[in-house]
Amino acid sequence: MAGQGKGYLAGLLRTASSFLLIILLAACDPGMSDLEVYVAEVKARKSNDIEPIPEIQPFTPYIYDPADRRDPFLPLELALKGPPMVTSGIRPDTNRNREPLEEFPLDALRMVGTLQAQNTMFALIRGGDGIVHRVTIGNYVGRQFGKILGISEQKVEVVEIVPDGFGGYMEQPNHLTLID
Repeated sequence: MAGQGKGYLAGLLRTASSFLLIILLAACDPGMSDLEVYVAEVKARKSNDIEPIPEIQPFTPYIYDPADRRDPFLPLELALKGPPMVTSGIRPDTNRNREPLEEFPLDALRMVGTLQAQNTMFALIRGGDGIVHRVTIGNYVGRQFGKILGISEQKVEVVEIVPDGFGGYMEQPNHLTLID
């Protein structure tokens, strides 16, 4: 008997929900009279003329005639001073073989430790490729011809040879510090 009560209740619930759905659908107005009125109103409006597309003017190139004027692609200081002068005799050695750590900019290199063997201090530097290299004083690092001048347990002293902006080169001190 208990099984019949549940079936009766489920049937009654199904019937009630169907009845409620029919009432809700009947409440919706299937008429579209307000939409038809709006469409008729829009169609009755006077149309505005569309402006024509503006005519594109043909490009006329400008020919630069320098005459006695300065070169616009040179900085003003260089143009006023004349040809660049080499300020010092410092030059990078471009004839030597490049070392592996010269492939990477100095800021991509990380000092990861030091090593001392036979009274020589070595620095352990991880390159941009993740490989750890052992270097000592006199080795080169970085793309700006950086030469290692000193190694301590916390830092590697480097001097780079960078362009000075006037056609020459200058030395620029830099360093790599031990990362924690």
